[in-house]
Amino acid sequence: MRTDSNTNSSDNRGLPLGEIVENWSPPPRPHRRAMAGRYCTVEPLSIEKHSADLFAANRRDHENRIWVYLPYGPFDTPGAYQKWLADACLGDDPLFFSIIDRRTGRAAGVASYLRIDPAAGSIEVGHINYSPALQHTAAATEAMYLMMENAFALGYRRYEWKCHALNARSRAAAMRLGFTFEGVFRQAAVSKGRNRDTAWYAVIDQEWAALEKAFQTWLAADNFDDDGVQRESLSVLTKDALTP
Repeated sequence: MRTDSNTNSSDNRGLPLGEIVENWSPPPRPHRRAMAGRYCTVEPLSIEKHSADLFAANRRDHENRIWVYLPYGPFDTPGAYQKWLADACLGDDPLFFSIIDRRTGRAAGVASYLRIDPAAGSIEVGHINYSPALQHTAAATEAMYLMMENAFALGYRRYEWKCHALNARSRAAAMRLGFTFEGVFRQAAVSKGRNRDTAWYAVIDQEWAALEKAFQTWLAADNFDDDGVQRESLSVLTKDALTP
């Protein structure tokens, strides 16, 4: 939990110092456990339980748009996809989760915690890959809420989102979810043989209480009409939550 003093201090030479973080202790690493919501469940990724559903859901993207800004994929066969899952997605960092749509009971997307740094109180969400079945649904938003809620409940101070700087949809999603843009790291990587500049976003713990209320308001059943259309926009709610 953040307990910083409200003012910066200086040392005996008059040099400015950062805020004191009182009673700081590093949080635990995130647990490999399910996070349940109204619209989805975020479960530790299991090849046996989830790979067939994920592969089938991803194949509904006939133009393979979901893979364009990721450094891997697409995968042409279930075997190739399962091999990648086994090689890259079963460790502790990144810690991968499958997103289960509660309407169907099927896995429809993945996301992970990564760059987990308890000593700094920093954790990132990434490897987000939503199949067409999950895109633009309440479950898609709720999955991000559940992962963010869990990170701050564990005691992390900083929750990061990074994406390819040319990925306009990911950048818009970060802003909708209440992340603050912090800049672009130029020539941060080479991905699929091309330059990647990386855009950085973050939410910090002192913002979370207001953002959590915004998410809860948006996810409430009465925020959707009988046709499932939202009454209040999450982007407006999160912007208002961060406005002084």
